[in-house]
Amino acid sequence: MKKLILIIPITLLFASCSKKDPSLSESSAPFIKIISVTPTVIHEFKDSINILIEYSDINGDVGSTNPDVNDMAVKDSRLPKPDYYFVPPLSPPGSDIKIKGQMNIRIKNTFLIGAGGNENMTYELQLKDNAGNYSNTAVTPQLTITK
Repeated sequence: MKKLILIIPITLLFASCSKKDPSLSESSAPFIKIISVTPTVIHEFKDSINILIEYSDINGDVGSTNPDVNDMAVKDSRLPKPDYYFVPPLSPPGSDIKIKGQMNIRIKNTFLIGAGGNENMTYELQLKDNAGNYSNTAVTPQLTITK
C-alpha cells in the first residue's frame, strides 16, 4: 500500500512534465502548421495545389462573416508581396472558445514567371485573427512548376 501511495505522486509528476504542443499555447495569436501539400510538381495553368493546414486559436476569433475581410496571407517565394484570401468564421461569431481544426487551401493557375522550363518555389502562409494578431509563418516544402 505504501508503494502505491508513492507511485501515484511520482507518476503525476512525470505526466505533468510533458512537452507542450505549440498549437495549444496560451498565446492569443493563431498557430498554423502544414500537414500536406499535393502535388509537389505542378504543370503551369493545369494543376491546382492543395495545401492542408492545421490551425488553432485560444480564443477562436479567426475568420469573418464579411467576404471583403481577407485574413489568410499566401506568399509565393518568387514574388515580393503576398496575396490575401477570405476565411469564413471558424467558430460562432462573438464566441470566446479554443478552436483547433484543419483547412484546405487550393491554389489554381500557378505559372512560370521566368523564361525557363521549370521553377522551384515555396509558399509562406499566415493567418490573422480578428484582433489583428498574425500566426506563425508556415512554409511549404519546395514545389516545382513546369511547362
